[in-house]
Amino acid sequence: MPEQLPPLRREFRPWLGLLIAVAIILLDQWTKHIAVTELVFRSPYRVTAWFDWMLTYNTGAAFSFLADAGGWQRWFLAGVAAAVSGFIVVWLFRLAPADRGLVVPLGLILGGGVGNLIDRVSLGYVVDFISWHYRDWYWPAFNVADSAISVGAAAWFWVALTERSVADVISSDEAAQHE
Repeated sequence: MPEQLPPLRREFRPWLGLLIAVAIILLDQWTKHIAVTELVFRSPYRVTAWFDWMLTYNTGAAFSFLADAGGWQRWFLAGVAAAVSGFIVVWLFRLAPADRGLVVPLGLILGGGVGNLIDRVSLGYVVDFISWHYRDWYWPAFNVADSAISVGAAAWFWVALTERSVADVISSDEAAQHE
């Protein structure tokens, strides 16, 4: 028999994911505002030997994929981000009790996706400002939204690989009892 949570706790789960998403969106937009107002475009501000603040704009997707595509990618990538965001919202509200471990990862992915979607629709590009490097090797610049998406995706994979659903645990326990 699947785990039964009190109604308030079960209904709170999707809202927790949405709250995480809103927090990520606000943090992302706030840090991007600071970057745009305080940094000079493509002029690194050294923090450590391997970390700079450097304002840059990305018209493409991850790792500047499609950045030189001529402009059509703005609305294509915005549409993809909007569709994925809508899918995640529906997923949050349809999560089974056994999948509650996905709430935080989905909230992080949703917040990051919407944070970058806001930039893409309002500016035509995504503001990036975090630059990591080793000597002359630079990782592509990124932002808080990108970080949330990456951490959320890694957490999602972790949950998918390690968390057994309650139904699986119960059925394996019942099978063990009948041996």
